[in-house]
Amino acid sequence: MKVIITGGTGLIGRALGQSLVARGHQVWALTRSPQSAHLPSGIEPVGWDGETPRGWQPLVEQADAVINLAGENLGAGRWSLERKARILNSRLNAGRAVVQALQAATHRPHTLIQASAVGYYGPGDNTLLTESSPAGQDYLAQVAVAWEKSTAEAETLGLRRVVVRTGIVLDAHEGALPRLVLPFRLMAGGPLGSGRQYLPWIHLVDEVNAIQFLLEKPSANGPYNLAAPQPLSQSDFGRVLGRVLRRPYWLPAPAFALHLALGEMSTLVLDGQRAVPSRLLELGYSFAYPDLEPALNHILKT
Repeated sequence: MKVIITGGTGLIGRALGQSLVARGHQVWALTRSPQSAHLPSGIEPVGWDGETPRGWQPLVEQADAVINLAGENLGAGRWSLERKARILNSRLNAGRAVVQALQAATHRPHTLIQASAVGYYGPGDNTLLTESSPAGQDYLAQVAVAWEKSTAEAETLGLRRVVVRTGIVLDAHEGALPRLVLPFRLMAGGPLGSGRQYLPWIHLVDEVNAIQFLLEKPSANGPYNLAAPQPLSQSDFGRVLGRVLRRPYWLPAPAFALHLALGEMSTLVLDGQRAVPSRLLELGYSFAYPDLEPALNHILKT
């Protein structure tokens, strides 16, 4: 299979591309800086501007699938009005470019996988959130809804479109986990805010495997929650993390302090969703790491 990945230089994109190449697929990763992309062996970097099909349109004629992961990192800095606009527009522009490329193609890919996030559901309580749960109303939910809609028009072209609503992807070096680990390394681990908010985590291995599973499953379509089947409260997550690191879990970080330190971005740690992968499990996907402790042991001790 020949696959185009937008956002192919990010955490998920690099790992997914590497895995697809290992399985014998040809992968093109779209990037603004192809000369300095530092991609795993076998992935071909292709330049793009993040807004148009210019420069990569001919690849669409050859591709079997497009995986659209492009979007500015949510956790890269405080959410000023300017930055919030960039977070949203980076996703909308990439989605429009993908649709334009597909519309212009005479030979189209059969599958489009569109990235989204469990933030689609908005801040939650203890309610289980499946793919049929309604969208939320906060900023992150609005971004996720718009992100999903950015490529919806592709369905009118006869493509199979899958939407992956990803949780918090766990990796030793990138994403949320290194930030969660740091207080424990300093003997200052503890609950964030109330600690009752749910943390819909997923091991990077399962994130990659699940996307490949959906790519290769012709019957897959529509939205899928990509989160482990056992979501935990932040307190329970922290206790497991402390046990794996052999560090105490004792020092709370009050909500007001996190608001002061992070501003509106504090919603990433103070609010959560009890999202479960109902449709993914129904389709037959088997998680490599359904439980947190083995997942953390694998990530932090290998």
